[in-house]
Amino acid sequence: MISALSNRDHYSSLSEAIYLNQASLGLTGQPAVSAMHSFLDDIGRHGNMNLTDDEEVALFTPLRLNAAKLMNCRTEQLAIMTSAGDMLSQLPALLTPPTGSKFLSVSSDFPAITRPWIAHAETNAIQLQFVDERPESDLTDMLIEAIDETTSVVAVSYVQFSTGTRVDIHRLRDATRKVGARLIIDVTQAAGAIPIDFHGWQADIVVCSGYKWLGGQGGVGLAVLSSELCEKTPPAPGWMGAPDPFNMQATKLPLAPDARRFTHSTMSYIAISGLSVAISQLLNMGVDNIEAHAGALAKVLREEITKTGWVPFRSYNGPITSAHITTLVNPSGDVEKTLRSIRQANIICGSRNGRIRVSIAHYNDENDVRALARVLLRS
Repeated sequence: MISALSNRDHYSSLSEAIYLNQASLGLTGQPAVSAMHSFLDDIGRHGNMNLTDDEEVALFTPLRLNAAKLMNCRTEQLAIMTSAGDMLSQLPALLTPPTGSKFLSVSSDFPAITRPWIAHAETNAIQLQFVDERPESDLTDMLIEAIDETTSVVAVSYVQFSTGTRVDIHRLRDATRKVGARLIIDVTQAAGAIPIDFHGWQADIVVCSGYKWLGGQGGVGLAVLSSELCEKTPPAPGWMGAPDPFNMQATKLPLAPDARRFTHSTMSYIAISGLSVAISQLLNMGVDNIEAHAGALAKVLREEITKTGWVPFRSYNGPITSAHITTLVNPSGDVEKTLRSIRQANIICGSRNGRIRVSIAHYNDENDVRALARVLLRS
């Protein structure tokens, strides 16, 4: 019996249903919820009665320290944003790709990655190229084959949200470096579930939302920038990006000497307090352990569904798959009807791009995946 890696009592929803949907709106554990309640009750609701200007700026520090450990980066490289999209939307203006150069991504990747570049191409002479993911092909190989001397930017999710396919960032970085292209990585469907190695990847920028596998809530995101980008002027600078935000000078543009310059303004301090605690919990469990736990449960799931007619979009083939996200297809199955049957059995899954998406978290156990397999066998 594979038991949960974390304390299931910290997730009140698990008393009502089996939750296999962390890839969408993930569950938030009680320690993070308590931290958010404490901030609101003790500080947030009281305005500046219990919070000085200096203390407000210091609210970012615990999250910055914990997130830097999770991302394997220096704290000076980490910016706290309102969302991953907050940074992604600025990248065309920040990176300024040359006229006639090519932006490369995956046609089924998350839209927040691609849409800023599609909009940029409407008024700037850059090419857009999208690789179509195929279950029989290595997505990393396909991306590398599409890179040429005209490529200026490659933007991709480390783990694809609708398939669970994992990109080999080291190989992709080698390919982009040969042509001088920028590399943008979104780790929203990876951070907190599998290890992130910004230092080893040497990407130009890595972004992440503050919920899903990180266990937080909306209203906060993370961005890790190369040392070079940390010195650039943000395309959308805000008042909180100054070295001393409360030394307000409306006629000047003072910028913090590191990634803090990309932080805009007053944001969800409630979400920040919860995310800091949630990441601390992940660090205590060990992300390697979380990844191994998902791998063990995914193996049980794959074995149990062999007679159901439902099969993984991508057969298990080592490093190009992610155990924490498995999407299932069935040529003769009705996805929406099957999802209704799953929901009626008090199991919460998702569907993306015409497939059932099963996402495994540290609070799941063997009973969870076996219960799902029994429903699929009947559907």
